[in-house]
Amino acid sequence: MKLSELGRLEAPGPLYKMAQHQFLKAAKLMDLDPNIGNFLLWPQRSLVVHFPVVMDDGRVEIFEGYRVQHNTARGPAKGGIRYHPETNLDEVSSLAFWMTWKCAVVNLPYGGGKGGVRVDPSKLSEKELEKLSRRFFSEIQMLVGPTKDIPAPDVNTNAKIMAWYMDTYSMNSGNTTLGVVTGKPLDLGGSEGRPEATGRGVSITAAEACKAKGIDISKATVAIQGFGNVGSFSAKILSEEYGAKIVAVSDVSGGLYNEDGFDINDLIRYRNENGGVIKGYPKGKAISNEELLTLDVDILVPAALENAITGNIAKDVKAKIIVEGANGPTTEEAEEILIEKDVLIVPDILANAGGVTVSYFEWVQDLQSFFWDIEDIRKKLHKIMTKSFGEVYATKQKYNTDMRTAAYIVAIGRVAEAVKKRGYFPM
Repeated sequence: MKLSELGRLEAPGPLYKMAQHQFLKAAKLMDLDPNIGNFLLWPQRSLVVHFPVVMDDGRVEIFEGYRVQHNTARGPAKGGIRYHPETNLDEVSSLAFWMTWKCAVVNLPYGGGKGGVRVDPSKLSEKELEKLSRRFFSEIQMLVGPTKDIPAPDVNTNAKIMAWYMDTYSMNSGNTTLGVVTGKPLDLGGSEGRPEATGRGVSITAAEACKAKGIDISKATVAIQGFGNVGSFSAKILSEEYGAKIVAVSDVSGGLYNEDGFDINDLIRYRNENGGVIKGYPKGKAISNEELLTLDVDILVPAALENAITGNIAKDVKAKIIVEGANGPTTEEAEEILIEKDVLIVPDILANAGGVTVSYFEWVQDLQSFFWDIEDIRKKLHKIMTKSFGEVYATKQKYNTDMRTAAYIVAIGRVAEAVKKRGYFPM
């Protein structure tokens, strides 16, 4: 099964081609049926919309938006919607592709979806943002729904925007439909534990990786690149619940190092009172993001940018475990170098799947109109993440491969089995 065999189809963009390469590596190792493989290589549906928004000064501006469903063999599509001036169909298609495998690796009854609008939301007023959000969701309403496609927050979108989406869909359909999106405010069908979910999933898989490497996590040192939602909750949970020492953190303003470990709650308080950045925190030494990535620590959590760990950086990485809190933080060249150095990489589709898992919990609660408390959610998330890590690690050993390829093998196997059993109707 090679991409060249699909010449009759439009060539993928550069990001999607990279995503396909990861898929093909696993497909070859697991001897995937090429008929199923060729089907899974491409999105099922891609919707591009151009829609008007009346701006505050009376001008009408046209915006471009996307919603892509990669595969729905195992259930409704699931994935966020981002607002960014550089987002495009290639990016959204690639993220939908990855969401299919992220949902499958933790065995959720979802397929992969993703959406986006090409816009810089910081240049919009509150009213313009609401108009854009409601109009965009109306434009894609033909695809979405609680049994078809359930969006969620992503880059530059949040609970407030999800509330607008839910209300727009409900008003258009004539009944309140809480389960059409996840990541909503608590009093509109949101779930306890959602803000911390991705960071908690990162922490759980980090603990499991320590067990696999024979490291006592209560004595482990940790460096975290990115101190937003994912990074800060990862730091808080790893330090408070697992006893790990967080010796380095960074954000867009730079990095900090403290060999004795940070008081994470104090650092979060400082960040919140300092314009959302950690620069100037007095209880740490200033370091660069690159220095953070090459510190002599047990666990490195890249939770910021794509392609943060390049080949040049990988040569100097000293961490024994890398847990990918961000999407795609490790380049292919870097991964080859790190695997040669016996670094255990917990891949993004597993490590940061805590977010979509608790989104699934929210959806289930909305459909049942029965809501769980935080202890139930944490317990269920822990069970799913530890089981999924174990399945991926066992697959790694079975195929004598790396963790990322093993995660793809687990995920592809589940989706392929669904495709095989459902067939190709209409034929």
